[in-house]
Amino acid sequence: MQAAWMIAASLFFALMSVCIKFASPYFGPLEIVCYRGAIGIVFMYALTRSRGVSLTTRVPMMHVWRNLVGVAALVAWFYAIAHLPLATAMTLNYMSGVWVAAFLIGGTLLLGRIADIRRQGPLVMAVMAGFAGVVLMLRPTLDQNQLFAGLIGLMSGLMSALAYIQVAALGRVGEPEARTVFYFCVGAALAGGVGMLFFEMHPLNTVQALWLLPIGILAALGQLCMTRAYTRGATMIVANLQYSGIIFAALFGVFLFGDQIPPIGWLGMAIIIGSGMTATFLRARALSNPPAESH
Repeated sequence: MQAAWMIAASLFFALMSVCIKFASPYFGPLEIVCYRGAIGIVFMYALTRSRGVSLTTRVPMMHVWRNLVGVAALVAWFYAIAHLPLATAMTLNYMSGVWVAAFLIGGTLLLGRIADIRRQGPLVMAVMAGFAGVVLMLRPTLDQNQLFAGLIGLMSGLMSALAYIQVAALGRVGEPEARTVFYFCVGAALAGGVGMLFFEMHPLNTVQALWLLPIGILAALGQLCMTRAYTRGATMIVANLQYSGIIFAALFGVFLFGDQIPPIGWLGMAIIIGSGMTATFLRARALSNPPAESH
């Protein structure tokens, strides 16, 4: 049943990206982030009240840092969705798992633990394969003059990885997931609102503005399903099932938007999915079997 929750979360996030794609010609990424956050505030406030979760936090600065990287990831992802094929934007964002593995390897190098790097050979190979997949995926964007959007999409995955690390840190200090999501919605609404003061702001009294409502609702539903999957299911299975979102996005992109991705792009997508799943497995194994300390 927990596997079904993760698949449902991936479907909700893919549907959210469809709505963003439809809204993007009429609203900028900062506007969409603002309204997504505002709708999420209402949804999550009602949820925290119904569950009796207090919104008082002992670690406000941890939430600030999580919001900085999380909102940056959101703006970059929404920009990529607007300018790239849906499956490409989704896959580049899902590079976050590979980025986390890259951070793990980088930290090991900084500590000078060369022996650990040798033991992490398969993880290093998985990370290298992931970035090779990115090169293959970005090749079609070069042909279509979409390289900038491709790099922004890649940055969304990098910032998402930093956000996931911070979310895990918040969990370790005892912050309830509902509180973390609520403050993230607040940060998104504030950041998007401030950005709208300096960039173009579009009126809401149009038919196209109706796309903004399902964006916020689907995002909240996706967050809740994902939370339930991670808290009640096997982490390894759940983490790998998140890549089903790429499959959903690819199908929506082809049938709703007529996206055309050449074979080299599909190959890159498959390599990124495979390397992400492999990196997830190897990271979990490394955490469960840490190397013995030498004395």
